Amino acid sequence: MMLRLTTAVAASVVSLSQAAYAATDYPLTLTNCGVEISVASAPEQTVTVGQSATEILYSLGLADSVVGTSVWFNPVLPQFTEVNEQIERIANDDPSFEAVVNKRPDLVAVQYEWHVGPTGSVASRDQFHELGIATYIMPADCDTKDNSTGGDGTRTAAFSTESIYKGITELAEIYDVQDAGDALVTDLNAREEHAINLASSLDLPEDLSAVFWFSSTDLGVSPFVAGQLGAPGYMMKKLGIRNVIESDEEWPTVGWESIARADPDVIIIASMDRRRFPADDIEAKREFLRSDPVTREMTAIKNNRIVEMDAHAMSATMRSIYGLESLAEALANMSFHE
Repeated sequence: MMLRLTTAVAASVVSLSQAAYAATDYPLTLTNCGVEISVASAPEQTVTVGQSATEILYSLGLADSVVGTSVWFNPVLPQFTEVNEQIERIANDDPSFEAVVNKRPDLVAVQYEWHVGPTGSVASRDQFHELGIATYIMPADCDTKDNSTGGDGTRTAAFSTESIYKGITELAEIYDVQDAGDALVTDLNAREEHAINLASSLDLPEDLSAVFWFSSTDLGVSPFVAGQLGAPGYMMKKLGIRNVIESDEEWPTVGWESIARADPDVIIIASMDRRRFPADDIEAKREFLRSDPVTREMTAIKNNRIVEMDAHAMSATMRSIYGLESLAEALANMSFHE
């Protein structure tokens, strides 16, 4: 799915002489993921640790302020391909602390707290702050979420796109591009509403069920599947789908025998460029589902109800709304009344 707000549109919004919002009053102080941060002026050099922060900044017309990116699951949104090629990719996965600092950023914008947090794999927030570098973590990864449990953390309440809109709005305020932030949120809200309306117009079974498979450390072992309260849980709830996985963990591991007993009507599988695990490869996922003696007997496999979705959309990001759209459109092309 493509974002309607292009870089050119975002830039034109930012340049409006008669802004609809008051200019940011610097120094700006915010409480972000439980930490008070302060920025003296609009950041001129930003490093992103996470694709979500990168694409939001691009969507706000702020690509010129991004001097380095890292942690990518999927190709950048198509409308940003050209601009993204001009910006250094410090690392496909976790960058080193030194690599980030060497770019001399004013701000490090982060998708996951486990990258930059109390026990961050890149660094703690204090390590950056001691060098005078501000950090901003996307609220979707800490609002209604406990990251102290390890791994991908545990949701304490259901993910809501309000946390995405909060992140967009706060970044827009940090960079003093409030009009661009409002335009982006308005566009995403409209797309979210359209996808929900599409699904409600379909003749779907009352107890339609699904499972989201992100990846597995190896094919055949218990897969990482979506729990009730993360971004996939939000998609299923909005579209009237029952999640067969009852855990509140973000990505619990559940055995294929248990999933087969639950027999979901639809299986949504993650597509990604990352190749950390064998099951990161979407074709490997498909082959396993169709050949394994347990999985091939599931209703979803027999009826070819497999949906591909960008892995990035399965995380709590702006792309979750695109995932909602793609799932609604996939359902519109399925038959459940054989």
